[in-house]
Amino acid sequence: METLQPAGWPRPKGYSNGIAASGRQVFVSGMIGWDAEGRFQTDDFVGQARQALENIVAVLREAGAGPEHIVRMTWYVVDKREYLDAGAALGAAYRDTIGRHYPAMSAVQVSALMEDRARVEIEATAVIPG
Repeated sequence: METLQPAGWPRPKGYSNGIAASGRQVFVSGMIGWDAEGRFQTDDFVGQARQALENIVAVLREAGAGPEHIVRMTWYVVDKREYLDAGAALGAAYRDTIGRHYPAMSAVQVSALMEDRARVEIEATAVIPG
């Protein structure tokens, strides 16, 4: 896996501009902040984000992959301000779950998610080196 950082560009904070990788591809559908039984334990944004990330790690494990294999993530949030205000706490939850691995990422504010209580939904793509 190679991080793509164009010369002269400032290094992004918390993500990479691009990743080049080859191997077995794993596509994780949008994960929300409910547990393995489909129940929300919290309505807190950071708590739901942590659970969504843990759900991604669980799906990756089924493919023999880990967080270090993630090449891309897309975050869908219902409140941009809530996401931005989560700052340090969100960063800590991310590092606790994913580690200090920062794939290419996008974050998008949406008007709603399919589950009314969901505050965030995260998709991930991973590549397991062959």
